[in-house]
Amino acid sequence: MATGTDWRSRYSAAVGRISRQLATIRPGQPVRLAKKTSNLFRGRSHTQTPGLDVSQFGHVFEVDLVNQVAEVGGMTTYEDLVAATLPYGLMPMCVPQLRTITLGGAVTGLGIESASFRNGTPHESVVAMDILTGTGEVLTVTNEPNDPHRDLFYAFPNSYGSLGYALKLTIELEPTKPFVHLQHVRYPSAHSLTSAMQEIVASGEFQGSRVDFLDGTVFSPTEQYLTIGTMVGELPAGGTTSDYTGMAIYYRSIQTLTSDYLTIGDYLWRWDTDWFWCSRAFGAQLPTIRTLWPKSKLRSDVYWKLIAANRKFKFAEKLGAIRGKPPRESVVQDIEIPVERLPEFLDFFHAEIGIEPIWLCPLKQRDPAARWPLYEFDPEQLYVNVGFWSTVPLVHGEKPEDGVKNRRIEKMVTDLDGRKSLYSTAFYSRDEFWDIYGGNEYALMKKKYDPDSRLLGLYEKVVEEQ
Repeated sequence: MATGTDWRSRYSAAVGRISRQLATIRPGQPVRLAKKTSNLFRGRSHTQTPGLDVSQFGHVFEVDLVNQVAEVGGMTTYEDLVAATLPYGLMPMCVPQLRTITLGGAVTGLGIESASFRNGTPHESVVAMDILTGTGEVLTVTNEPNDPHRDLFYAFPNSYGSLGYALKLTIELEPTKPFVHLQHVRYPSAHSLTSAMQEIVASGEFQGSRVDFLDGTVFSPTEQYLTIGTMVGELPAGGTTSDYTGMAIYYRSIQTLTSDYLTIGDYLWRWDTDWFWCSRAFGAQLPTIRTLWPKSKLRSDVYWKLIAANRKFKFAEKLGAIRGKPPRESVVQDIEIPVERLPEFLDFFHAEIGIEPIWLCPLKQRDPAARWPLYEFDPEQLYVNVGFWSTVPLVHGEKPEDGVKNRRIEKMVTDLDGRKSLYSTAFYSRDEFWDIYGGNEYALMKKKYDPDSRLLGLYEKVVEEQ
């Protein structure tokens, strides 16, 4: 399947245009993309410099059914990518939870989902990339041993656009089935959940059935669940699928159902309708408001626009001050720690942070021989991604901009031999940061592929530009 027989010539023309655009930006001026969507939760500097027009790189160019790969523009959202592959019974190896995450964004900024315990993260199923570098060159990079730019292929993940932008990616796909059978299994403690998670990942099975998807939800220290998903070709006799795109709320079903069925499409976007559980901040889970809320607007990018408006006008902060409430610090993070350290982290988190629910997602590197220097995994280690997204009240004298809670979390994650994703706030010193995120090798890549520093550096982008 292709979007047109001439896509290669149109793509080549678009590459020429964006290279020329970059050449018109004077040295010293910031380079950015003119993107319609963002899933970043950290500040970015405002600039009058026109963004690079990437609209022609937001398409699925071709789906190769024989080789089960797809040629995809780097600015293509997973919503559009999945819509192009599912009719053929195929999907990306890892589909991040939110519809408007782009493929290029998930690769350069890392993504994760419930297939990550067997398929790793999105960059691990990339076959080749066309990358616009800071020099204005567009390089095709692969993991082939004789590729002169193989080092950029491996350094690109977690570079967040500081080494270049992915214009086109060739990615592997995997077969799907029409439905997903979910089992929500409750565990009384973090230790019992952790042990069960390790057993399921090691065997790839649960109660004798194959496990295709695995994630977890923690509601309290004594109420936590693993959700085990298995793709199936048909529903049981008399069975029906649930619908969590309207009045019903997916994460609440975890507490009330032990078994459930979703279409494969609804499964992939099960978290998007309510932005996991964060839609409650806007009242969208209240029945009276939800009834009036257009169904088409129950989606993560709508909530993101509301967050952006609050950042600009400080509605919540002003209302809290009027009501005499203490200031609140935003704690929006995903961290990854070795699975054995999960109970220790959750104990700390319940005691000192107190955000609930919490999302869990096991992760293991797909290819033990690969090395991704800016976000390096121990290939033999099972990790757990822990996601938490809310605000917490501060005590007298603490200020949101000081990042008291976030700094405490950073320290604990480092102490537990983990690290965190960089889509949100970070407070590391320069030495701490580069010790975790491949400093020496990053410096070599920056010098090689962006020698004039046309693109903002990684530390400057994710720590200083807030």
